[in-house]
Amino acid sequence: MLSPIKSLLSITLILAVSGQGYLQAAEIKNSRNETVSLDANARPADNFDLSDWSISLPVDTNKDGIADNVPESYLVKGLSIKPLFYTADDGGMVFTAPIQGPKTSKNTKYTRSELREMLRKGDLRVKTKGITENNWVFSTARRNVRKKSGGVDGTLDATLAVNHVTTTGDDKQVGRVIIGQIHATKDEPIRLYYRKLPNNDKGVIYMAHEPLKGNGKEQWYNLIGSRASNADNPEDGIALNEVFSYRINVVGDKLTVTIIRQGKADIVQEVDMSNSGYDKSDQYMYFKAGVYNQNNSGEPNDYVQATFYQLENSHN
Repeated sequence: MLSPIKSLLSITLILAVSGQGYLQAAEIKNSRNETVSLDANARPADNFDLSDWSISLPVDTNKDGIADNVPESYLVKGLSIKPLFYTADDGGMVFTAPIQGPKTSKNTKYTRSELREMLRKGDLRVKTKGITENNWVFSTARRNVRKKSGGVDGTLDATLAVNHVTTTGDDKQVGRVIIGQIHATKDEPIRLYYRKLPNNDKGVIYMAHEPLKGNGKEQWYNLIGSRASNADNPEDGIALNEVFSYRINVVGDKLTVTIIRQGKADIVQEVDMSNSGYDKSDQYMYFKAGVYNQNNSGEPNDYVQATFYQLENSHN
């Protein structure tokens, strides 16, 4: 049997997408206002520290009906596979997910090209699921749970440009893509969305906080513009190919999401998670980043794409 990376690199993908990343004319600043320097001739793992990430891609090389997942140890060896995951002409890390393709589970509705945080960094002795050194917990968890985990609380910093969103399909789905998440044992403390409607020049940013089942309804927050399917063009929205940053930070029960743009005031949303149930002893966390297409109703070759210029995760 071929290794995951050799299988992926040996297949031929037929996918009618035109995006090849976006060549930025001006210098790019990250979330700390530092100039980003990336090598356009390097592979993604040479420009970014991907040692504690695995990646899910919408291909099924072993024909098991599930999207392939490339473990962290193979990812750092230099995976690059156009048009799904590769280095753009400006050195950015490109993620692409078409409408049609294998999903990560039989219960998942949408495709993704998305990184999953793996704190074990290739140590196969550490289990990927559960309260292990592969995952992290909130500092509201019990002391014995915190000691077993790979980290406590966390911050994810990303700088990116969304290059393309879907333009076909159901009005409720068109133009949507998730660009960052915290995933818990079964639920999601945060999903961060970008959405641009076909008739609008600019896109919006919004987020969802999902308490554990039995701890309340899903909470939605508009950060820039409105998530509505009939929303007007957002005056202060983010255009395709426009670079921006986000920071997802958790300290105990406090979730803070910050949208950072050059020359504009930061947009900050705080969420009190004290009643959300994530202090329970079976709840573990991991970050996700990339593109998680939120449209399965459009034309088969329609797709979402984003180019990342910064991706940094940290924990206590």
